[in-house]
Amino acid sequence: MKNDNFEVIKSSGKRVRFSLSKLRSSLKRSGANKETIDSIIDKVRDELYQGISTKEIYNRAYALLKKKKSYLASKYKLKKAIYELGPTGFPFERFIKEILRYSGYDTFVGEVLNGKCVSHEIDVIANKNNETTIIECKFHGEQGLNCNVKVPLYINSRFRDIKSSWESNGNGTSLNSCWVVTNTRFSEDAVQYGRCSGLYLLSWDYPNNESLRDRIDKLGLYPITVSTLLTKREKQFLLSRNIVLCRQLLGDVFYLDHLGISDTRKEKILSEIDALCEISKTHHETNS
Repeated sequence: MKNDNFEVIKSSGKRVRFSLSKLRSSLKRSGANKETIDSIIDKVRDELYQGISTKEIYNRAYALLKKKKSYLASKYKLKKAIYELGPTGFPFERFIKEILRYSGYDTFVGEVLNGKCVSHEIDVIANKNNETTIIECKFHGEQGLNCNVKVPLYINSRFRDIKSSWESNGNGTSLNSCWVVTNTRFSEDAVQYGRCSGLYLLSWDYPNNESLRDRIDKLGLYPITVSTLLTKREKQFLLSRNIVLCRQLLGDVFYLDHLGISDTRKEKILSEIDALCEISKTHHETNS
């Protein structure tokens, strides 16, 4: 049977045709060279069967990539690593805050703004060029859960309430935009409403070339959860200390001492993270 005739099952339960080009593209994003990619694709292709899950394909490709170089596997697991920022949405909010901060914004989390009718706690507030943007984050800890139109509808009503009283409160900047950010995807009607209402929607793969995935790759801002060497407990400890980026750990190495990690293992962890940040820097310079 030809490879393009295989049906695979997505996390949502939907059946789709297996796409060799998508697998190649995801491996290429990891920074792996052509020889490594071809080798992995050959092995995965030989193990395909009708009705295989995309999760199983991912796990196999990930394991093969990890055997080659762990930092490539770290980059490859980006989507899964974003889910691991849970179970609460707070680390994801701080992660979005850092993405905006490295994009030139002054950023704040958990601020309360007064509206005309009621007050609102805002996930992230970003200021740039004397303009203020409010950002609301919708985090999902499970794959297959997308944001429907109710999410931007609700957030737009909050934005309008805040905007109606913004200038009268003497904030000193203009409030012209509101973002809705999710780590999953928006439904078609959610995207349609966002376009019509003027909301800026940002998801894992939307908008094209400016999606969350694209922004992370361009800026090289990988969450600490991409590490293949840190345990789940260690990652949760770092997240509880507001260490959400790999590059933050490079500057706050003492947290690894708090965790009682041996010098040998610490060297391996930092080497992996340093390599990941370096390949991200090279990728950014090549594409800038």
